[in-house]
Amino acid sequence: MKSIKDIDIFKKRVFIRVDFNVPMNDQRKITDDTKIQATFPTIEYAFSQKARVILASHLGRPKGKEEQFSLRPIAERLSELLKKPIKMATDSIGFEVEKEVEKLKEGDVLLLENLRFYSEEQKGDDGYAKSLARLCDVYVNDAFAVSHRADASVSAITKYVPMSVAGLLLKKELNYLKKALANPVRPLVAIVGGAKVSTKLGVLQNLLSVVDILLVGGAMANTFLKSQGILVGKSKVEENLIADAADVLKRAIKKNVQVCLPLDVVVASELSETVPMQVVSVKNVPADQMILDIGPNTVSAFAAVIEKAKTVVWNGPMGVFETPSFSKGTMELAKVVGCSEALSIVGGGDTSLAIHKSGQADHVSYISTGGGAFLELLEGKTLPAIAALEATGR
Repeated sequence: MKSIKDIDIFKKRVFIRVDFNVPMNDQRKITDDTKIQATFPTIEYAFSQKARVILASHLGRPKGKEEQFSLRPIAERLSELLKKPIKMATDSIGFEVEKEVEKLKEGDVLLLENLRFYSEEQKGDDGYAKSLARLCDVYVNDAFAVSHRADASVSAITKYVPMSVAGLLLKKELNYLKKALANPVRPLVAIVGGAKVSTKLGVLQNLLSVVDILLVGGAMANTFLKSQGILVGKSKVEENLIADAADVLKRAIKKNVQVCLPLDVVVASELSETVPMQVVSVKNVPADQMILDIGPNTVSAFAAVIEKAKTVVWNGPMGVFETPSFSKGTMELAKVVGCSEALSIVGGGDTSLAIHKSGQADHVSYISTGGGAFLELLEGKTLPAIAALEATGR
């Protein structure tokens, strides 16, 4: 799969699909521009080639053309970061937008309005894709975070432009995950947490064929504990997946993969900062309490594994880390991963947020910009947008 650096884009109209779906506060001010800055290597390379740049993204989940989901605040932030004026299009397709593109000069940037103002975007509509394709000579996908979708702007559009390639961020994401999963330096340790087994069952099953050791935490660990006959009090459990959890553990034994579950946990009667909490063994969880974090013995046991790892992949927090009382397990583990000499790759919105909160963002090897896309690659799936790029053969 070619990247933007492998083709001639000199003075051409270059359509770059980015992921500017960034968090904003009630005043429509961007609170985290990490995703925006991650695309700068691609955008700045296009500038160096005197390309006329068209940027396209979605924002939120609008129902039609809702002003609250306009990309205008992003255009303003881009202007500040790039230190140059960013033109904001009136729409994403249509005659007026085509005229705005025609007016672009070498090195100019036009940010299209929210792609999801059209329902056709998420439907992968060919008509909408053709309208987007008319705006450019070259299509560049630099939006890893939406590459697990078959949206018009990441999949169908590749059929209607002269040339389709990957952006530098997309290439970087895929290269890191290839290092971790296709040909890892071993031992390879995967840390999987979060709330539900249901969203990660496929990931766990696929990882059993890849990893050496699997560390399981978060609320999803409760289902695994219960599958082993351990009572977990009022903790969240997916009863319909207890058998599946037990099967994962049985398959792990057959594949010689070590699975580490929590040894001790932090419990409380409810999810609140004001209620008393305590650390107990997983075998002594009170019937009226719920598990909300991993305990210190679990952190130590997990740390001992991570310290010997050569490759670490992490998705999902170890507890309800948004609440300070139940964040210690995730924060401590983040420090361990940050101090590790292993190739460390972190993915998923909650996990990335936890890494930043812990102050370890600069110490892990790579933080993926993708949530769903990251999970689907861990699950061994082919991403529709990547398949679309590869199918062009150009």
